Amino acid sequence: MKKTGRAAGTFYPAEKHELEQIIESFRIKEPKYYSRAVIIPHAGYIYSGKLAAKGIQQLKKDAKNVFIFAPAHYERIFGCTVCDYDAFVTPLGDIEVNKELTKEIAKFCDCNVGNFVFEKEHSIEVQLPLIKTFLPDAKIIPVLYGCENFKNLAETIEHFYENEDNVFVISSDLSHFYPEKEAYKIDNYTARLIEENNMSNFEQEQACGAVGICGLVEFAKKKNFSLIRAGLTNSAATTGDSSRVVGYGSWFLYEGEKNNYIKKYYSDFVKKICKDSILSGLQLGHADLNNYECVFEEYGASFVTLELDGILRGCIGSIIAHRPLIQDLIKNAHAAAFSDPRFPALTLNEYNKISISVSLLSKPVRLEFENERELLEELTPAVDGLIIRDGNYQSVFLPDVWEQLPDRKEFLEQLKLKAGLPKDYFSESLEAFKFKTTRITQ
Repeated sequence: MKKTGRAAGTFYPAEKHELEQIIESFRIKEPKYYSRAVIIPHAGYIYSGKLAAKGIQQLKKDAKNVFIFAPAHYERIFGCTVCDYDAFVTPLGDIEVNKELTKEIAKFCDCNVGNFVFEKEHSIEVQLPLIKTFLPDAKIIPVLYGCENFKNLAETIEHFYENEDNVFVISSDLSHFYPEKEAYKIDNYTARLIEENNMSNFEQEQACGAVGICGLVEFAKKKNFSLIRAGLTNSAATTGDSSRVVGYGSWFLYEGEKNNYIKKYYSDFVKKICKDSILSGLQLGHADLNNYECVFEEYGASFVTLELDGILRGCIGSIIAHRPLIQDLIKNAHAAAFSDPRFPALTLNEYNKISISVSLLSKPVRLEFENERELLEELTPAVDGLIIRDGNYQSVFLPDVWEQLPDRKEFLEQLKLKAGLPKDYFSESLEAFKFKTTRITQ
């Protein structure tokens, strides 16, 4: 039986009991959602083990096969390479390679077969004790890549994703050896690209596993899935050395839109943070900026609407995601209560009677049209929100407005009037963007 395994004693402890203890310290509460694909770092456990373990624990527990896509650091290869080992050795026991799927993937994405690439490589082995602990019955399909087109990996993931027994690990660190302040900016930019399913400006230097990350993002984009942030940090958090740091991030794949994920699992938190923000404005409390899930660190756009006895009492929001969602919610809730120019500041007596609703906005999509008729045809009543803009004139209607204005033409006319334009206004410079909302109500 062919076996390999050389990471013990370098990237994680070689002694079984010590390794078990450190992994046990990485254990988290049961996730709200079990995923089938994650991006996790592959540095030493003292640096990124906790974040990697969090990602592995996000994977569905009954998975039978774990595909691991990782960059080859020590050998220059073209395309992908798989091994013909029977198992990988860890201090916690051997992890069997699913050789049947290894042969299939070699045919599917035109991989080479060669054990020599795996002999020094840590980017796969560092994940194995975590997989052995949290997915003890799973087999692995390890794949190393070098100069490879990320679209080939996206197609490979799509092919094997059809079998629900399969889960996927993208093994990658983020930026390497920049000063911490610069690394922070680079890694947050990388995070935004991942979270927006946008690889158009992704550079190889942003992550050692850029090909794998881009492959998963491409797959997510095609399926209208989302990558949800599980954590973002760097080596300075462990070493205290901010002169040359390595960035680490973790994301899990959600089979749907991010805003739907937030509504399904965190509606109560969204409403609480808005209420707390308003209370802080009344000097009766504070909005907690320290205790929230990483998904709220992602950029997001929201509108917060206040009603009193069913009548509008304030509504302020963001059209474009330009700051972390947690900040957007706090600032928009406060502004809806105290800064909406249509109303006086909210009073404590009113606060005890108001209802709060939150609309989470999707990314606006530019509409292409040559006349008003074509613009109206682009709109789906009761579904689409609309932004119009021409020079300094701009206004927005949320999809809720369709309840009062169900006719497309009247909807657009009233939006023009809101912008300060005549209702029959049209010009070649008029821009329009539609978006959808996910609504959270009391």
